[in-house]
Amino acid sequence: MTSETLAQLIANLPEEERVVLTLHYVKSLSPAEIAALLNVPEGAISRLIIAGRDRLAARLNLG
Repeated sequence: MTSETLAQLIANLPEEERVVLTLHYVKSLSPAEIAALLNVPEGAISRLIIAGRDRLAARLNLG
């Protein structure tokens, strides 16, 4: 496993994934709420959450 902290891993995500994951997991917003806030389709938000979560899991050797 890498010596990077979770905060560092999140900081190194692509900007869209970082913003969406922060809103979802830290601010506890739903995909629908994030979509409305960012004025993008809810499906795009759901895909970004999945992609970001998968990228973090891979970096943590969980996936």
